[in-house]
Amino acid sequence: MAFTDRSDAGRKLAQALLKYKEQRPVILALLRGGVPVAAEVAAALDAPLDLVLVRKIGVPMQPELAMGAVANGGAPIVVRNEEVIAMAGIDEAEFEAVRDRELAEIERRRRLYLGNRAPADVQGHVAIVIDDGVATGATTRAALRAIRIRRPSKLVLAVPVAPTDTLVALREEADDVVCLEDHEAFGAIGFYYSDFRQLSDQEVKDTVARFPARAANQA
Repeated sequence: MAFTDRSDAGRKLAQALLKYKEQRPVILALLRGGVPVAAEVAAALDAPLDLVLVRKIGVPMQPELAMGAVANGGAPIVVRNEEVIAMAGIDEAEFEAVRDRELAEIERRRRLYLGNRAPADVQGHVAIVIDDGVATGATTRAALRAIRIRRPSKLVLAVPVAPTDTLVALREEADDVVCLEDHEAFGAIGFYYSDFRQLSDQEVKDTVARFPARAANQA
């Protein structure tokens, strides 16, 4: 299966998640690519949409290489990739400096995308965390842990595509994992989309605005 774009992936993912519609779930999107995917799911399930703000902690000289990730779900949740940290020779001060910069960026994005909007209440509800795909799994793991501490009744990870081995590891973090495709030889998420362009801040804001804040039991 190949996806035309993120909206196409979201519609297909929504079909696989219809079993949760009657349970009045809360949909939580990872920035930025997860937002249009999650929007399709939220629309199909008539569910509230919120963001889970996660940032990769990149190696200073090679920012695309994740040595961890951080999510701000109240108290920051930090996931470390000790193998990458050791390989890159990163000391604790260097790690903390990058982590703190990413936490500041999370706060900037929270104000930009959500303003004063209160986080969706997931306690006691099914929480479905959605992205446009999974690569290393560091940011996904941080997102799941950040939502877990908010005490949902069930924590679900839903993605269109992921590497097989990463998906196996993530099953330890979620109560259910829904993935349309997994591949042992993965490459990059963008390989599975015809249109994988970056979303603008305005597109994210406009999408979130289509789903006014509401309690999950009002869905």
